[in-house]
Amino acid sequence: QVQLQESGGGSVQSGGSLRLSCTTSGFTDSSRAMGWFRQFPGKEREGVATINDYGTEYADFVKGRFTISKDNGKNTVFLQMNSLAPDDTAMYWCGQRLDKVRSLRGRDYVYWGRGTQVTVSS
Repeated sequence: QVQLQESGGGSVQSGGSLRLSCTTSGFTDSSRAMGWFRQFPGKEREGVATINDYGTEYADFVKGRFTISKDNGKNTVFLQMNSLAPDDTAMYWCGQRLDKVRSLRGRDYVYWGRGTQVTVSS
């Protein structure tokens, strides 16, 4: 019933910026918590940021560089990424919970997009 689709990935130089978008189609419920995750080759998927109608949470490594936001009218969640570094190079996914509570744990999410690649060159 729920489909998520990411866009906005690409290649940038160190210090550059990207804005990722995640659009929900099918059954839409803006009260459900959303999250952005990333995964490096050979490592576990890790939470980046999460949002609901009441607030946001970020992983420690974000260090103020990223901002998650959403537009309920457009069924879209954004991740604005600034001051990107080569260590940020990864696949990025958006996910949706069935619950309203924010979470940075991947196992709490039910629906996922197909991911978008972010590559930061030095």
